[in-house]
Amino acid sequence: MAFRYRYVKKDNTLIQKKGMTLDEPDKLSHFSDTGRARMVDVSAKPNSLRSATASGILRMREATLMRIREGTLAKGNVLAVADVGAVMAAKHTPSLIPMCHPIALSGVEVDFREILTPDAEGLPGIQVRATARCTGATGVEMEALSAVSGALLTIYDMCKAIDRGMRIENIQLEEKTGGKSGTWRRGTPSGEATP
Repeated sequence: MAFRYRYVKKDNTLIQKKGMTLDEPDKLSHFSDTGRARMVDVSAKPNSLRSATASGILRMREATLMRIREGTLAKGNVLAVADVGAVMAAKHTPSLIPMCHPIALSGVEVDFREILTPDAEGLPGIQVRATARCTGATGVEMEALSAVSGALLTIYDMCKAIDRGMRIENIQLEEKTGGKSGTWRRGTPSGEATP
């Protein structure tokens, strides 16, 4: 990643050093013209209906997946608790991500799907998909990604006593809609937005 400026300490004073320049189309909005991190001002942007869907996978031993399915873990219904963990994570995203705006979410939907086909290590898993929605001036991609992360971490926490080797993988944005850039879907040519 290239920054316009970098900051270095010299004689215990923070000074700017000229660095690599950014091309304008690729300019990162969370950096000011001087290269400092900032929260983007969205006050001039119109409100629009926005949504984002993210997904992720937790790989685990087959016996662990069976215990989740049967509901025989001592801590209770794993997926019900993970659903709540996802919603809580989405609601607390600005507390976790420094430049993320607080957003009035209108909804968070969470789906769980067993992955029975084992990976290269012979592990099945659970896929989590979460969709966050709001009407606002900025998107909800980070909220959807946080929801997925929260759900996966909750499942890990509830099952770690029997399977510490579980592995979280492939947390990614699948789709976003709304706003100036329109719709973006994973798998479209070049991942470009389609207004």
